[in-house]
Amino acid sequence: MTQESTKSKGDGLSDARVSAYLRDNPDFLARNPDVLRLLVAPDRELGDGISDMQTAMIGQLRSEVTRLKARQDDIVLTSRANLSTQARVHDCVLAILGAKSFEQAIQIITTDFAVTLDLDIVTLCVETEADAAVPAKIPGLRVLSPGTVEATVGENRKVLLYADTTGDPEIFGGGASLVQSAAFIRLDIAEATPPALIAFGARRPGKFHAEQGTELLQFLGRVVERSIRIWLGVPF
Repeated sequence: MTQESTKSKGDGLSDARVSAYLRDNPDFLARNPDVLRLLVAPDRELGDGISDMQTAMIGQLRSEVTRLKARQDDIVLTSRANLSTQARVHDCVLAILGAKSFEQAIQIITTDFAVTLDLDIVTLCVETEADAAVPAKIPGLRVLSPGTVEATVGENRKVLLYADTTGDPEIFGGGASLVQSAAFIRLDIAEATPPALIAFGARRPGKFHAEQGTELLQFLGRVVERSIRIWLGVPF
């Protein structure tokens, strides 16, 4: 027996024992296909000036399999994250539908939403004309100067996400210093009501980013719009 055939693998195995096991279990690689891509095929001696294209192609295929496996893992992780976000948004919807008063609805938006969505701060903001009477102070409800909603979210845009930003004190109040990532949802409550928005703030940069889908946030915004209309008694 040669020295190579008896070389220890560090855990009591030798080349000879591994080889014997594979001979006794010819379907091992069929049952464990992931192992195959880890094996290194021997170079073939084809003579001077001749390249072994088969080995090169096998190497390329292995690299492609590794890349596809990593992409598959990313898709699975993204899908799980999306399902988790969907469940959280549904919980927010159920919570606001269960509000017993307008004040409680605002409290749910500005407090419960933050906990459920794992955020650091949530505010509900509404514009008020300079000469209009300021509404009675309601915890969590912030008053904005005219034009702030459009300046923040943009014209004809429902949702805007920022991966890395600083919090606006007019929108986030005393919690503005915490905000490093933000999402803004425009609320079109009714023609007779002023522009409004929900602001989500997180201290972790990248919590929100431009590549994220906004369908769930838009859905949550529509639910909030309809709930506020009901409590205010304004027509749809």
